[in-house]
This record gives sequence, structure tokens and C-alpha cells, in this order.
Amino acid sequence: MEYRDYYKILGVERKATADEIKKSYRRLARKYHPDVSKEKDAESRFKELQEAYEVLKDPEKRAAYDQLGSNWKSGEQFRPPPDWASGFEFRGGPGAGRQGGGARYAGSAENVFEDEGYSDFFSSLFGGGTGGGPFASAGARRSRAGRDHHAGIDIDLEEAFAGTTRTIELKRPKLKSDGTLELEPHTVRVTIPAGVTEGQPIRLAGQGEAGPNGGRAGDLYLEVHIRPNRLFQLEGRDVTLTLPIAPWEAALGGPVKVPTLAGTVEMNIPAGAQSGQKLRLRGRGLPGQPTGDQYVQLKVVLPQANSPEARALYEEMRRKLAFDPRADLAR
Repeated sequence: MEYRDYYKILGVERKATADEIKKSYRRLARKYHPDVSKEKDAESRFKELQEAYEVLKDPEKRAAYDQLGSNWKSGEQFRPPPDWASGFEFRGGPGAGRQGGGARYAGSAENVFEDEGYSDFFSSLFGGGTGGGPFASAGARRSRAGRDHHAGIDIDLEEAFAGTTRTIELKRPKLKSDGTLELEPHTVRVTIPAGVTEGQPIRLAGQGEAGPNGGRAGDLYLEVHIRPNRLFQLEGRDVTLTLPIAPWEAALGGPVKVPTLAGTVEMNIPAGAQSGQKLRLRGRGLPGQPTGDQYVQLKVVLPQANSPEARALYEEMRRKLAFDPRADLAR
């Protein structure tokens, strides 16, 4: 996917004010509007302008986009870092986004929409304007209550298992009186319940946007993201651990020590176990309704023949064991 330089598309500097961005967009939108333009590439240019303006006119989207930096080159393959929007607080929520329908292009050059969607680049960052990304733009609802805010919070798997209390600092993008952008720090304290799962929202009542004219404040929703763990792979509430075992443990079976999220437990390996075989420890995943399980995937690890004694043992096994691992291939 190609990186899109929205400032270059609109012909403005990265430090441009909101008014400068708006003026440049209106000028270019009039030039490339498909209904009036005679330019050969008018439709594609108009789509690019719409997309760029959708991001840069919105203080929240613009601040998050600026976090990606300006070092990407045209044509360079782009993948947004998984935590690119971490720490940002945004208005709106799932389902919020562009309003409209009917004609393909509608409204003035200052407020137009195109119902075929945005580029893959935009969708990977902002969810295509339909709430599928890390945040969505605020809808056009009119209410006396303040709007809900949304942000992400990254936690470790151990915190998801046991629960914890965290104090985090978020950044609320806002426009200053001169039209430039600034980030306003905002600290919240959140209790993360034991058994929270990937993508689960945690609601902080009344910590969103203040209600106009003394109305009720909106809520703040923190979407949980669980960091990868060096031992466990998480799927829903279940976890999987790859457990190295020696050849004699696999052949003879017996008890072995196994790490779990709650500490080390003893598990019995059946005789004749094979590499890749999965065993289950019930109720050793994330707590919840129902509680998850832990799957233990066996991985037989061979000792190295790096000493005369070790080589002698392998030679003896080759002579005395009637074992052909490729016997099935000859059938």
C-alpha cells in the first residue's frame, strides 16, 4: 500500500492553519470537480482531494496522521505501526462517520462526499470513515449531551489475566484561536477487570466531551489492545504455549513443569507423544464466562551430538532400535 501525503495533495505546508487548508481545498475542488472540470484526471484527483481534506480538516485525524511523520517517499510500501494512534483520544465512535447518500457528488466544494469509499491507505488508518479503524470521525448528531470519546489502551497479557489499575495520559487534539493544532494532555485512571479480552471497550462514565449549556457529559471508551506475549499466543480467552520436551519425555511420558498465567503447574505427558501434539489444561486461560483454556503444543527437541558420549548414544540407538521415520513414504 502506498503512503499518501495529504499535505502535498492539497498543496499546503505541514504547519498550515485550518483556514489555509480550507482555502486550498476549495480552490482545487472547484478545479477538479467532475461535473465541471475538463482535466483528464479530474475524477481521481477530486477523490484524492476529498480524502486529504477529510483528514486535515479534522483536528483529531490530522494530529494522529502527523504522528506517522513525513519521511515516507512516494511509491514506498506503507504499513501503519500497530500502536500508531496509541494515546490519542477521539470523538465519535463505532458507526459514526460520513453522512449522506443519493447523488454521487453533492454539496458545495467545501462539503462534498463521494459514496464509493476511500483508499486502502485511509481505511487502514481510519476505518474507511465507517468506524472500522482505531477511531471514527464524529457523526452529525445534534444532542445536548456531550459526545463520547474513544481511545486505545495497550496492556500486557498478565494484566488482562489478573486485572490492574492504570493511570494513563491521553492527548486531545484541538484547534487554537489562530487555527493551528495543539495536543491537550488529559490524564485518566482506569480499572481493568480480570479477563478483559482483545478489543473490549472499558467505559468511563462522564469523561468524554463536556455537554453544552450544562448538559450531560459524554463517556470515554477505552478499547483494550493486548500486547503479544513471549510465551503465550492468545485467541479469545484461550492461550497456547509451545512446550519443548526431550525425546525420552515424549517416548516414555511422565510429569513435566508447565508455565501458565497463574504460575507453574505439573502436567502429565502421555507415552508416545509426538511433536506438534496439543494437550489441554482446562480453565487455565483468561477468566470469564466461560473461562478460557490453555493448550500446550509439544515440541520434541533433540540433544546435539556434540560429544563422544552423545554420538555413541545415537549410534547405539541407530543399531538397536528398529525405527524408520520414513516407512510410510514407501507404501
